[in-house]
Amino acid sequence: MPDTTGEARLKHFPVSFFAMIMGLSGLSLAWQKAQHLLPYDLLIGEAFCLLSHLAFVALLAAYLTKISRHRAAVIAELQHPVKLNFFPTISISMILLATALLKMAPPLAGILWIIGASLHFVFTLYVMGVWIHHEHFEIHHINPAWFIPVVGNVLVPMAGVPLGFVETSWFFFSIGMLFWIVLLSIIFYRVLFHNPLPEKLMPTFFILIAPPAVGFISYMKLGGELDSFARVLYYSGLFLTLLLATQISRFLRLQFFLSWWAYSFPLAAITVATLVMFEHTDLTGFAIFAGIFITLLTTIVAYLLYRTAVAAGSGKICRPET
Repeated sequence: MPDTTGEARLKHFPVSFFAMIMGLSGLSLAWQKAQHLLPYDLLIGEAFCLLSHLAFVALLAAYLTKISRHRAAVIAELQHPVKLNFFPTISISMILLATALLKMAPPLAGILWIIGASLHFVFTLYVMGVWIHHEHFEIHHINPAWFIPVVGNVLVPMAGVPLGFVETSWFFFSIGMLFWIVLLSIIFYRVLFHNPLPEKLMPTFFILIAPPAVGFISYMKLGGELDSFARVLYYSGLFLTLLLATQISRFLRLQFFLSWWAYSFPLAAITVATLVMFEHTDLTGFAIFAGIFITLLTTIVAYLLYRTAVAAGSGKICRPET
């Protein structure tokens, strides 16, 4: 029987838990953007912004405690071909939290953004170094979660440009877009010509939506023009969203894992991107899509919070993998 004591559960506290912060802060950003379409402020974005920050503090405290007490377990995660790629969810969470705080507390947003962007750059260098000099990775190890370390750089301009770090934002954006193309090719090769992803990693398919959707949002921040490249990014993200929607029956059959949080942030990204498209085109179709996406996103995040709480309460999270 597995040890379910608090210390044992701390040892197995997964770094992938921080994907929850990405989903919560993404929902906050989506509702903040949606307020422009509503006649009154529901304060939903602000509420989820607060919840995101509180959850981040709690998770960060737990993981720092794990680092101090179970360093070997953390090192094992850093060397794992899949878990390794979730460490940048910590820095990405900080960047997203900074973005959500831009209008409410600009000085705090600036501090969070600087720490988050700097940490993410360190994670990018580390992960890519492991990729280049690995001795044990095989093609079946790659999955859409590999987008997180390098493509997460595309998020930086969302707060970086409003904070005045324009050239720094272009630097991060360039890294993310370059490796989006590289990794997209490798991942499709793996999916098409090798064994299917394990059930636990199936939800990570939704991560495919995030790079073009976030890339579109950041590109609009950097250039502000709805040009051909911007449209290619947005419609790529929209197509991937619709493609995955046709596979919904497969996803509904999956057992709950923390990886389910991979549904949340990509949906938040395409929601915000669609709201940006509506702002620039004033086409009713985009408003309808945005309404559908934000309703779906809010429902999914609420359900994920419920399922995560139930799983944590029953001891199904933070335990050794079978």
